[in-house]
Amino acid sequence: MQDKEILELSVRDIASAVRSRALTVRAITEAHLNHIEETDGPVMAWQYLDADQALASADAMDRQGVTGLLAGVPIGVKDVIDTADMPTGYGTSIYDGFQPPWDAACVQNANNAGGLILGKTVSTELAMASPNKTRNPHNPDHTPGGSSSGSCAAVAAGMVPVAFGTQTSGSVIRPASFCGVTAFKPSFGLINTVGIKVLCHSLDTLGIITRNIGDAAHCAAALSGRSDLENPTPPSRPRIGILTGTRLDKAEGSSLEAVERLASIAEAAGAETTVIPAPAWYDGIFDLHEAVMGWEVTNSLASELARNRDGLTPVTRAMLDDQGRVDEIRYRSAMAEIPGIRHLMDAILSRFDAVLTLAAPGEAPKGMATGDPIFNRLWSVLQVPLVCLPVTKGPQGLPVGVQLVGARGSDHLLVSAAQFLETAIAAEGGIK
Repeated sequence: MQDKEILELSVRDIASAVRSRALTVRAITEAHLNHIEETDGPVMAWQYLDADQALASADAMDRQGVTGLLAGVPIGVKDVIDTADMPTGYGTSIYDGFQPPWDAACVQNANNAGGLILGKTVSTELAMASPNKTRNPHNPDHTPGGSSSGSCAAVAAGMVPVAFGTQTSGSVIRPASFCGVTAFKPSFGLINTVGIKVLCHSLDTLGIITRNIGDAAHCAAALSGRSDLENPTPPSRPRIGILTGTRLDKAEGSSLEAVERLASIAEAAGAETTVIPAPAWYDGIFDLHEAVMGWEVTNSLASELARNRDGLTPVTRAMLDDQGRVDEIRYRSAMAEIPGIRHLMDAILSRFDAVLTLAAPGEAPKGMATGDPIFNRLWSVLQVPLVCLPVTKGPQGLPVGVQLVGARGSDHLLVSAAQFLETAIAAEGGIK
């Protein structure tokens, strides 16, 4: 099989070919390394990549006869996730050369499922707002978003079929929209986050970036043990809600049009669609996220602030100063209010297989600022599962995605509905 054919294989097809010995892990790894060499120059998606190390791992897997749901699948891992055999710099110079003593749980579980960790993808500093070197693969003059910039850019450029990201506010869904890839942020706690640099212990969630929802769900099944995610089946008539929400003054026309376009496509394909007005308490969720993130980030990064503050970028220092204005009283008040709000939202979301809303304000902005997570924050604090699907292109020719929301714990329903919508988009001629 030629490199081009290998690069077009899905995650499931790669694993099946490796298990049956139709393809070697080395051939798959070589194809992706060759493509990285050809395409990564202007994108700069990788923080650490050692071709010899990757090929040695591939050869060892071939000798052992690797099996598992992710057999032989090359994976990019965001550089805030610990790896025992690769440096982990957390996107900041203050951790240059740091070598964790063990793998994060998600890395070990990927290895257990037969996956090959190809390298570490670029993160913003400490997974916050200070941009790093990665550029948008559709136009290097524009941001790939943050903080999972390298992972989204690498998948968008075809360098790996799957990459891991993390989300505290919008760090998986927003860059996926900017880069035109699929992303799945599961319900909080579905995938173990031990060994991931902590920003907010109440919010941090591992996300999976791929080229289609089937690959993302398949990978999530391997990492979580949830067999109902392994082979999602699209419903014949999914229940789709449409909730554009509030603060729409922050949205560009392209983002609103993406939601409208997908709603029309869904209805034409047989879905039952319902417009959901924003409840009176909806807008207050933004403030709850601000309170939780402010208090928990400041405490999680207390060591970095105490010992290495001057080594952080001005953007990170300014953001931490702003977050530090949240006091314990405001945090405790928010934490007391959040459970009730989550139940109220669950009552709405549980009526649907998926709810459509905005993934980002619009196209990726010009320059390196990572963009505004305004339309992601409230869903992160609600701990619900999310999917980003690429839907259209904006006036500058850059991708614009849509965010799909599910009820907590209903990840299998969300990914099944997402597969229905992905198929419907393709039937309409794909992204235009």
